[in-house]
Amino acid sequence: MTITPIAFFHSPFGSKFGIPRQSGIVEETEGEIHFVEEYQNAEAVRGLKDFEYLWLIWGFSANSHEGHGMTVRPPRLGGNKHMGVFATRSPFRPNPLGLSSVKLKKVEFIERNAPVITVLGADLMYGTPIYDIKPYLPFTDAHAGAKAGFLETNEWKTLRVVIPETMRKEFSEEKLVVLRKVLEQDPRPQYQENGEKVYGMTFGGKNVRFRVENGIIEVL
Repeated sequence: MTITPIAFFHSPFGSKFGIPRQSGIVEETEGEIHFVEEYQNAEAVRGLKDFEYLWLIWGFSANSHEGHGMTVRPPRLGGNKHMGVFATRSPFRPNPLGLSSVKLKKVEFIERNAPVITVLGADLMYGTPIYDIKPYLPFTDAHAGAKAGFLETNEWKTLRVVIPETMRKEFSEEKLVVLRKVLEQDPRPQYQENGEKVYGMTFGGKNVRFRVENGIIEVL
C-alpha cells in the first residue's frame, strides 16, 4: 500500500523539539490543516463542522532514522527504562505514523473555495504531512475508566516557568500562554539533568532558548 499526504500542518512549532508529547496536553495550541491541490474542494469537508473533535493520522517526517527496534525508552519513565514499542507512542516505529485527537475550532474557505481547518491541541510541527482525517465519535472512541498502563504509576512532574518581561513582549498573549504550558511539561530529554546546558526550540517563528535548574525553567 502506498499512501500520500492529503494535507500539511501549519503549526507554531518549527521543529520537533519542544512539541507537547501528546495531543491535548496544551489545549490552547492552535494550528491549521492546509490541503494539497487534489483535495482543495469544499465537498471533501462537507459535514465536518458539525463534529467537535477529529482524529489526525500523520507522519513522523522529522525523524532522522527509522525505528526497527522492539523496545523504546519512554520519556514518562525517565528515558532510561525500556518498554515494547507497541506499548508506547514513541515516534520511532516500524511504520512512522502518528495519531492525534484534536479539537475542531473552525472550517474556512480561501482561494478557489479551498478548505482550511483550524484545530486546537495538536502535537504536530510545521510541515507535518497528514494522511487522513476522521471524525471523533464519543460513543465509540471514549472509554471511561480505561487503564493507562505505566502512565498511571509514573507521575509527570511539571516545572515552574520564568519568562522575563523583555521576553514576554516578543509574543502575543495567546502565544505566551501556549509557550508557558509547553515549557511546564519539560521538553528536555528526561535523562539529561544539567543546570548549565542551554536548550533551544523554535516557537512562533522565534528561537526560544532556556535552561533548567532545581525544577525551574528560565527563558534566556
